[in-house]
Amino acid sequence: MDKLNRIKKLLATIGMPKAQQGDLCGYVILAMANLTEKKSFAKATNNWIRIHDIIAFTNKYYGKNYAENSRETFRKQALHHFRTAAIVEDNGKSTNSPQYMWRLTADFLPVVQELGKGNIAQTAFITNYAKLVDIYASKKKMQKMPVKINGIDFSLSAGKHNQLQRAIIEEFAPRFAPNSEVLYVGDTTEKDLVKEVDKLAQLGFEITLHDKMPDVVLYKEDKDWLYFIEAVTSVGPMNSKRIQEISQMTTHVTAGKIFVTAFLDFSTFKKFSEQLAWETEVWIADMPDHMIHLNGDKFLGPR
Repeated sequence: MDKLNRIKKLLATIGMPKAQQGDLCGYVILAMANLTEKKSFAKATNNWIRIHDIIAFTNKYYGKNYAENSRETFRKQALHHFRTAAIVEDNGKSTNSPQYMWRLTADFLPVVQELGKGNIAQTAFITNYAKLVDIYASKKKMQKMPVKINGIDFSLSAGKHNQLQRAIIEEFAPRFAPNSEVLYVGDTTEKDLVKEVDKLAQLGFEITLHDKMPDVVLYKEDKDWLYFIEAVTSVGPMNSKRIQEISQMTTHVTAGKIFVTAFLDFSTFKKFSEQLAWETEVWIADMPDHMIHLNGDKFLGPR
């Protein structure tokens, strides 16, 4: 097995995430250890080295062609994660300083040096330091946002879009669609978090591709109203095109249709105000008790 593949296998063994098991990350370790293809792992070193030197070493000894302007890629894809995993350390200089350098940690150097000869140092390293994949999984779990949907506890991934979706369910629905049922809600990572297929089918809803679905669909049975709600943080308000797409999906739906665009704050609303279609509704999470009706002939209700 060649040097690069040995290092990539090592990165997997010590629990680095998949994204940090690729070729670029492997070359970073080899360069920092000053290991050419012909040099034995036992001769690995951990001298201070700049990202410029890592790129030059990789291009010279492993026939690559990484550009000098790819330094930020090396930093973000490899070195930052390696530092979190105690694989490398920096010298504490300012990141803008020409003297800003990196090296393999004293605990990780023996792991590289013993490759092919045993795994004592490797076992000790794994024992003493948490696997980065576990650290990231734990952080991801901690960042989940709890939300109760139709009386059941769910978790939404962190982020502004899901923050707004939670506000729609917890703040908009009780005020403007009381006793409604959530028929659909997506998640930025788990696309169809809630999808009441049977109920949607009963209402005549033709479910097609996820990207055609509104972010949240509510049904208020006592009035036979469907609320199609787009949670807008950067794209996707209820414009004429969007209403046409939803209308095509709901040709056989007889329930009243209400089209709503939700925003986190008034400044975001202002950015999209000229794109919003007439005869739609606007709800702003920062002002949860109020609605904006884009036509004065009637208030909230199906058109």
